[in-house]
Amino acid sequence: MEPVIRMRGIEKEFLVPKKKEHVTWLEKVKSIFYREWETVKVLHDINFDIKEGEFIGYIGPNGAGKSTTIKILTGVLTASRGEVSVCGYVPQKQRYEYTYNIGVVFGHRSLLEFDIPVIESFLLYKDIYEMTDEQFKERMQYFSNILKIDELLHIPVRKLSLGQRMRCEIAASLLHKPKVVFLDEPTIGLDAEAKEEVREFLITINKTEKVTVVLTTHDMDDIEALCKRIIVLDDGKIIFDGALDELKKKFIRHKTVELELDKVTNKRLFDKLLKQVEVVKHLKNHLHLKVDMAKHDVPTFVHQMLKSCTVVDLLVQEPRLEHIIKEIYASGVKPTGV
Repeated sequence: MEPVIRMRGIEKEFLVPKKKEHVTWLEKVKSIFYREWETVKVLHDINFDIKEGEFIGYIGPNGAGKSTTIKILTGVLTASRGEVSVCGYVPQKQRYEYTYNIGVVFGHRSLLEFDIPVIESFLLYKDIYEMTDEQFKERMQYFSNILKIDELLHIPVRKLSLGQRMRCEIAASLLHKPKVVFLDEPTIGLDAEAKEEVREFLITINKTEKVTVVLTTHDMDDIEALCKRIIVLDDGKIIFDGALDELKKKFIRHKTVELELDKVTNKRLFDKLLKQVEVVKHLKNHLHLKVDMAKHDVPTFVHQMLKSCTVVDLLVQEPRLEHIIKEIYASGVKPTGV
């Protein structure tokens, strides 16, 4: 089966004004009439395939090239080199036909007209996508059942809460049943309840309609809740492309062990074990340990601890995904395949 999205050897360069240090006043005057430019490469040999129905997390620090990639995929920008196809279309060359197959949601930019009721924007998109009355009615009923937006349709967008607006934004992007949806920070600024509503809907639409979703976000909770596969970008290069579980297995260096003690039964063994790990906190009967997985088998270590003391409560945790990602960036991991 052909991938829904394919990028091969994608590179993107921009011309930017050349920066100079210790510029003289004469050079400043000259720059008004004549400016020197330099080429900056923001994407380096980007290659990936995405299959129908996949829910992909496309993540990276600010300036990594995420937005540039999405703009190339949506046809807003043209790649300097390489080939890209989405749903069998070349986005930059077949934009009219192509837009009928995609939906886009930007958390910081609205699809809806600010001063008019939500339904008016929906009717506008109905005409843009040449939907019949029956198709539109069926789609609105679907959103009513899942997103509960009935009571919002006749309210001006400016009067909606951020969570209500985002539910309507997502409905607008999916009105025409696109095959691929690009989401850029869809839960930015939302409270916990609103985030959960948005996530549940995205999971439902992905499963029931086989919509392929590409999600870019800095919210690692979104990534963990929604994505099985992630592509990690850093400095314009892909440094990881694979399953989320594989990323954790490859890059988790330690786990934390928290114990609430009753009493120490074997002090010699207890003290020996504490010397082998990093003691993050030891307050009365509460112990917080950091166990290096390269040096210790965590289950064996925990078993030994239970032999040295009686425990009221025990918790073993792996680092949060955001901490793992930060460590990957900080460690300067080489791009995939290098």
